[in-house]
Amino acid sequence: MTFEEKLDRGSAVVGVIGQGYVGLPLARAFAMKNIRTIGFDIDPVKVETLNRGESFIATIASARVAEIRRLGTYEATTDFSRLAECDAVIICVPTPLNRMMDPDLSFIESSTRAIARTLRKEQLVVLESTTYPGTTDELVKPILEAGGLKCGADFYLAFSPEREDPGNRKFETTTIPKVVGGVDEKSGRLAAKLYAKAVEKVVPVSSAKVAEAAKILENVYRCVNIALVNELKVVFDRMGIDVWEVIAAAGTKPFGFQAFYPGPGLGGHCIPIDPFYLSWKAREFGVHARFIELAGEVNTAMPHYVVEKLGDALNERGKSIKGSKVLVLGIAYKKDVDDVRESPAIEIIELLAARGADVVYNDPHIPRTHKMRRHDLGLESQPLTPQLLRSADAVLIATDHSAYDWETICKDAPLIIDTRNATRGVASAKGKVRRA
Repeated sequence: MTFEEKLDRGSAVVGVIGQGYVGLPLARAFAMKNIRTIGFDIDPVKVETLNRGESFIATIASARVAEIRRLGTYEATTDFSRLAECDAVIICVPTPLNRMMDPDLSFIESSTRAIARTLRKEQLVVLESTTYPGTTDELVKPILEAGGLKCGADFYLAFSPEREDPGNRKFETTTIPKVVGGVDEKSGRLAAKLYAKAVEKVVPVSSAKVAEAAKILENVYRCVNIALVNELKVVFDRMGIDVWEVIAAAGTKPFGFQAFYPGPGLGGHCIPIDPFYLSWKAREFGVHARFIELAGEVNTAMPHYVVEKLGDALNERGKSIKGSKVLVLGIAYKKDVDDVRESPAIEIIELLAARGADVVYNDPHIPRTHKMRRHDLGLESQPLTPQLLRSADAVLIATDHSAYDWETICKDAPLIIDTRNATRGVASAKGKVRRA
């Protein structure tokens, strides 16, 4: 039976490699449509948690996992030999940068090799991980074809970029339009037909490369504009101008302007990384993406700027960073999530510690830090008490979680470095707050 016939009859089995912020919501979307779905992950703790009907991600309620377990349409496993059971396999794994700021495609490569070991005729493989244009054709396809099966004739291959926005309750996987591009025409058509079973709107494009480039454009667009306001923040600060007031004023224009906001740097799994993926690939074609590289450089420099502003604020009070106690509020990369991937707060903590500060943190969503690819802080979130606030020489607001009571925080903290404009309009903040 062909893959398309199985889709039409409702008997197709979907496998999703990676059960994190992208893979788990996608697996749930298929499972909720009564499509048998298998979630693959290398972490046995995650797999055990999911099979108990519980979630390990704060923005995904356990009830949502329990629902698909009760339906009997979802299970998780660490056994990658079971990829043979799947008619469609979707890859949702990280694509970080290495220490040289070059693309690290090792997770995509290892996942593709796992698929290749059990690849059979009439299987569809889709890559969702954000990457540079050409990855699906140039990396994934050759690995899959190495066993003798041919793409477009024996199996099918496509790219469909993930568009998750953790913590954003306005959208979820099923309501976000799904861009789909195949390595060949038939692969694209079948991939679009697969996603149409789970999401409300599918947007077919002419190739996998176009789909890959569309995802890069989405994130580079945000990166460049955030870099612009981050640079303006530095410039306007020297001029004694409040960048937040400037943005609010400019935002009253009903056309031709979209507001972007500065911060302590960029975080998450896409926006801080994608510009470097594109500029790295551009060099292969003899092109130097100067504008995009500059945006990446501006944003990656922001944690250093924040530390300098904190040092200046302490100096005004006759103190130095060395020996001072600094309380960091929020270490997630964005508000109201439990995700620390590429979070600028992590680098800020390391920079402060390297300068001799005694750094502690509070984050209601992250009780302790875990070992990451490039960081291992080994810290636990401290209870946010008046005593903790008063004991700090400086309180640095890195993430403006909704759970924080800014009035109380400003009342008890002796000095506040606000990177998120969280304390604007708070009466008790007067004379204590420095914007950074």
